[in-house]
Amino acid sequence: MKNKYPGIGKTENMIELSQTSDGSFVCGKDGVETIFTPQDRKVEFVAFSDKMMCYVKSAMGYPAWYKVPEVCYEGPAKAILMDLDGTSVKSESFWMWIIEQTTAKLIKNPHFELESADEPHVSGHSVSEHLQYCIDKYCPGKDIREARKIYFETTEYEMKEILEGRGKQGAFTPAPGLKEFLEEVKGNGIRIGLVTSGLYTKAMPEIISAFQTLKMGDPLEFYDAVITAGQTFKKGQSGTIGELAPKPHPWLYSETAKVGLGITEDEKCHVLGFEDSSAGIMSIRLAGFAAVGIRGGNIHASGMDSLCMRQYDLLGDALPLLLGR
Repeated sequence: MKNKYPGIGKTENMIELSQTSDGSFVCGKDGVETIFTPQDRKVEFVAFSDKMMCYVKSAMGYPAWYKVPEVCYEGPAKAILMDLDGTSVKSESFWMWIIEQTTAKLIKNPHFELESADEPHVSGHSVSEHLQYCIDKYCPGKDIREARKIYFETTEYEMKEILEGRGKQGAFTPAPGLKEFLEEVKGNGIRIGLVTSGLYTKAMPEIISAFQTLKMGDPLEFYDAVITAGQTFKKGQSGTIGELAPKPHPWLYSETAKVGLGITEDEKCHVLGFEDSSAGIMSIRLAGFAAVGIRGGNIHASGMDSLCMRQYDLLGDALPLLLGR
């Protein structure tokens, strides 16, 4: 497989396809040179001689095509885009547990457990994407609306338990070195945007809890922008467009950068996105920014290492890159 496409890097760990899953493109026809997909098959890449296209699938029936932009990074950074779950706060296992509990209630089996192979499909995307995956695999025919109702009832109960000191232990833990990293970045005049595919009602308790643990005050005062996938409303528990256009779509990162931080096209080369999930890395890249991977998520398992400019074990390890040292 060729390695000639800017921003994609080496593709040895990806799977070659003869055509895209929607049938739009066939390898060897209409200028298509290669078609390939990562190990988690969440997106598909179509390579032409002069461009790379990306097909983002959707469990909800709303896929989309994007051109993969070329990206560059020149330090020092003017802004960073920070993922929440897994990157800033270690909480992915808790939210996967909530998905597991929801599925158990849907199939009326309190002993139900997710399989290890489910992990890339129940983390990093939207609630509805996660639930639709479980419905398709474990209980075909169940209604996504019923699943969402159970999910939000379960979440509301568990969040209340946590706030009252009776909930699941270790649900929300600040990432190692988060305080020192954020304060160093802020102290050097670098703008910080917080980005999550989670809805506001689940995302804000996480970061508030983390900031309370770290004695950092109000996160809404600290961050220069906070963008979530939207809000839930009590009756029917409907969400906003974030449920149909979450990561790996580019819109959450695009909105944080453009609207939240005021990043111009000329400034894009001075911005880095930090993620621990394959969906997040793809989202950053499609938004036009260089991506830094934080190990411990599903980037490697999903076969998306090559889309990361760098990968680190800890946030603090990236400070020299950010500060241009």
